[in-house]
Amino acid sequence: MTWIWLKVALPLGIIAAMGNAQYYIHKAAHGRLEHIGNDMWDVAMEWQDKKLIEKVCRYS
Repeated sequence: MTWIWLKVALPLGIIAAMGNAQYYIHKAAHGRLEHIGNDMWDVAMEWQDKKLIEKVCRYS
């Protein structure tokens, strides 16, 4: 009976380890987490917001 749990736990452990590895590698490479569903529009709006905030902080 214990072999059945080992057969289940081993693949789940590998999946969890690979998911964590992907998380830490991306965070180390980019310095922040990737937002799921970010397309070109979202990136452009984020860039625009960043520029507007910098402009407001400069004049205040």
